[in-house]
Amino acid sequence: MYKKYRFLIARRITQISIMVLYVIANVYGINFLMGNLSSSLLLNIIPLSDPYAVMQMLFAGAALSFDILLGAFFITIFYMIVGGRAFCSWVCPVNMITDLANYLRRKFGFNQIQKKQPASRNIRYWVIAISFIISFFMGVAAFELISPISMVHRGIIFGLGFGWAAILIIFLFDLFVLKNGWCGHICPLGGFYSLVGKFSLIRVHHNAPNCTACMKCKEVCPENQVLHMVTKTSIPVLSGECTNCGRCVEVCDDDALNFSIKNLKKGEQNEVR
Repeated sequence: MYKKYRFLIARRITQISIMVLYVIANVYGINFLMGNLSSSLLLNIIPLSDPYAVMQMLFAGAALSFDILLGAFFITIFYMIVGGRAFCSWVCPVNMITDLANYLRRKFGFNQIQKKQPASRNIRYWVIAISFIISFFMGVAAFELISPISMVHRGIIFGLGFGWAAILIIFLFDLFVLKNGWCGHICPLGGFYSLVGKFSLIRVHHNAPNCTACMKCKEVCPENQVLHMVTKTSIPVLSGECTNCGRCVEVCDDDALNFSIKNLKKGEQNEVR
């Protein structure tokens, strides 16, 4: 049973642990990780900055300190290695909300009712472009002013406030309106990290001879378009839109999906179990 949920459990532990570290820094002054997801300080030494927020500030004409730019560099390099959208599934607190909504969609059969997605996943890339344009003309980091991610995260750390409203809106939107609506279609931060993730080394690899076409992987995958090779060919998932959440690996009873290191070795030898 544990094998079926090992990555899900690891993701929840990671997400909650990060939140706890921010909270105890704010409440008790234990500054292992202080700040928020936009700008943090690790061990009072290492700066960490959201590169998407930093880019908005640059478009807005802000003069940024070296620490902020260095923090954005650290985060970008990290996610270029582990997979950009690993942020979405392993760090972002909104992921827990959308995962719950999508679990309930499957349980209630909403996915069977709404066979065709009424929105394009490219919306998030348009939102990125629009946020840069608005930031340029308004002189502020446009998305940061309305970001539900920031509302939820700061709400958890400093007291929920409007965080409750953001949680409820995203949950209801994903449950009743659009499958994976926020994270999979609209969120520009996810779109930004998907661009970073094109260069990542850690990938999900498909072993076609083992596949029995049960399609459990596509049912649980929040970005199932990245699994286009399932039943067809043995290749890794190369799309940056993969969140590296590991759900497809967990639910596969045929050992047809596993994590691999890109270009390290060929075939089954490069699978990381």
